[in-house]
Amino acid sequence: MRAWQVHELGDPIDRLVLDEVEAPEPKPGGVVVASEAVGLAFPDVLQVRGEYQVRPPLPFVPGSETAGKVVAVGGDVDDGLVGRRVVALGGGLSELVGLPASAVFEVPDGLSSTKAAAIPMNYCTTWFALHDRARLAAGETLLVTGASGGVGSAAIQLGLAAGARVIAVAGGPEKVAACKAVGADSVIDHREVDDLVEEVRSLTDGRGVDVAYDPVGGDVFQQVRRCMAWNGRLLVIGFVAGIPEMATNHILLKNYSVVGVHWGASLVRDPESLGRQVGAVFDLVGEGAVDPLLHPPYDFEDAPQALQDIYDRKVIGKVVADLTA
Repeated sequence: MRAWQVHELGDPIDRLVLDEVEAPEPKPGGVVVASEAVGLAFPDVLQVRGEYQVRPPLPFVPGSETAGKVVAVGGDVDDGLVGRRVVALGGGLSELVGLPASAVFEVPDGLSSTKAAAIPMNYCTTWFALHDRARLAAGETLLVTGASGGVGSAAIQLGLAAGARVIAVAGGPEKVAACKAVGADSVIDHREVDDLVEEVRSLTDGRGVDVAYDPVGGDVFQQVRRCMAWNGRLLVIGFVAGIPEMATNHILLKNYSVVGVHWGASLVRDPESLGRQVGAVFDLVGEGAVDPLLHPPYDFEDAPQALQDIYDRKVIGKVVADLTA
């Protein structure tokens, strides 16, 4: 079978190699899934470049999420799983993947494999952030930066589903249109405004926002912290634009909280939380409140370009490699 592997660290476009590798055998308590779609994200790019906190040994197969059909099961696993469509956090850019049966979740009817592969990382991270960490309540105002990306668009949808008013921040007309398409109440084009903070204050009658969801970091974080309302919660999701320093006097004076969101580590401490999160998001899929925003899917053969485009910020929505094309 074929799998994209990284033998040397560097830019994805240069370092991914399409290898013939041995197909996995089902292990006790495990399943083998024929991949139909693989979700890709910024942490995958960082791993390929050797810049992520988790560094798998070389060679490794990048990829965050896998959706497909179960083709074999190991001992102690129900044979009835064979032929079912499932999605998992894990696997990657490989035609077949071996996974623990406990880590796969059956995909609801009507949800394509490409959209199913968009859910585990982005939507479960965001569910954890908004509900477990921020305790977002109906009627509150949520500010989302990087809002046209995979996690940002997930935050818009889950924020709206929670009853919040959502203000999205994106750059350029295409990204603004994408945020409007997934339902954001207000969208700020940061390329077109002189002062993001004043724009947010204007939209909130000077009050600021209750919750901010920031996967961008860098200078954007410094602007976002000035948008916080009294008793607000600023969620630290990631650092695409760099790791910012914090002015703790401002945190004190405005009485807001800066809240870390380390979803991966939370799963180690509470493994069953992933199932609860996936179930909650699938319920919202059934209600029509969640419909993942996808960048046009890439063919499996174009996976290096897909990862490179994420790094070069050329994508809108979730990036998925489609193995059925």
